[in-house]
Amino acid sequence: MSDGGTARVGASGREGARRTAEGLEHLSGFGNEHSSEAIPGALPEGRNSPQRAPFGLYAEQLSGSAFTEPRAENRRSWLYRIRPSAAHPAFTRTGNGALRTAPFTQTVPDPNRLRWDPLPEPAEGTDFLAGLWTLGGNGDVAQRTGMAVHLYHATASMDRVFSDADGELLIVPERGGLLLRTEFGLLRVEPGHIALMPRGVRFRVDLLDESARGYVCENYGAPFRLPDLGPIGANGLANARDFRAPVAAFEDVGRPVEVVNKFCGNLWSATYDHSPLDVVAWHGNHVPYAYDLRRFNVMGTISYDHPDPSIFTVLTSPSDTPGVAGADFVVFAPRWLVGEDTFRPPYFHRNVMSEYMGLIEGAYDAKAEGFVPGGGSLHNMMSAHGPDRDTFEKASAAELRPQKIDDGLAFMFETRWPVSLTPQAARAEHLQPGYDDVWHGIERTFRPLH
Repeated sequence: MSDGGTARVGASGREGARRTAEGLEHLSGFGNEHSSEAIPGALPEGRNSPQRAPFGLYAEQLSGSAFTEPRAENRRSWLYRIRPSAAHPAFTRTGNGALRTAPFTQTVPDPNRLRWDPLPEPAEGTDFLAGLWTLGGNGDVAQRTGMAVHLYHATASMDRVFSDADGELLIVPERGGLLLRTEFGLLRVEPGHIALMPRGVRFRVDLLDESARGYVCENYGAPFRLPDLGPIGANGLANARDFRAPVAAFEDVGRPVEVVNKFCGNLWSATYDHSPLDVVAWHGNHVPYAYDLRRFNVMGTISYDHPDPSIFTVLTSPSDTPGVAGADFVVFAPRWLVGEDTFRPPYFHRNVMSEYMGLIEGAYDAKAEGFVPGGGSLHNMMSAHGPDRDTFEKASAAELRPQKIDDGLAFMFETRWPVSLTPQAARAEHLQPGYDDVWHGIERTFRPLH
């Protein structure tokens, strides 16, 4: 192809590509050894690095884990590209905007319950990268521990290309669809879907609407995986087959392209003389994914009591302590409530884990007002929280018929460490004052026997 920058999209994935409702083909399955080629024969047979790769391509491995990690944990992909990634000029520092990275030491961790309205409207021409705004996080990016909570609000598609060496990005759209142009191919995500961009993968974000808004979990630790199911058995929660990986596509662009790399908390920029999204074929398991949250197979009680929120885990990043996550992604998807003699909304509790909750659409069944799509709440470890006064009173008196919850879609980023705020989040104008008031007025109903 010529300097015009036209993309080539391939449909010859070796495992059989499927077409989505949006018209993009994809490969099914989470953690699979996928393979795909945009031009038949571009993928070498029988070896990863032949003396001469087909069509004059360059063979390159992208490692998302150490070479010697156990096979079950190893993440890597082989890319067959028009130019090797090493063919670029030096990077120079560029502005970080509102993007911040752990360790978050500029504020004291706050035990108070906090809630924010959606981000303010950004300036025209704000792309996804410029629209990232960090609320807070934990850990240390240089030690590859912890996570960060970001929000984004964009009004323009990206002309530049971005990659994150610090961690993988879990993107949760709340308003406006996104077309993600990645080294591996194209992924389309709408509100109600998520996208998982592995560490180091280059991508560009096109807006499918006039603006786009949502949430991002930047995971510095072990890559997200599907949680173990334990006594649930072999099936349930997020099914691996519902995750979509892209088929190979490439850009053969012979013009200057800005490439921005996030490295140890700072943004670095270089101007390439070509697009780095020039992978003609690939195989491996270090790949981007998209997933429709409404396909989550909810497990719940069919007798009594409200299950712990861990039963709603979509993806988990394990830590060095078994059963304790560096980061969990949890979704409260449509479901039936049928528990008898049960307070059906989430119960009052204090938790050793820290919880950031966001709302994609509708309402959340534990909050009557104030928690709106695009906003979010933070309940750090051991902060007491639960249903607000109005929800408690209504649920305590409700007639317990089978009830379908399908008027909202909420999620949670949960982490084993406290989330420290950035100064911009601690002083934000859209930080709601008086969030504690939702629990004021809860009456004393204790009636001891005489």
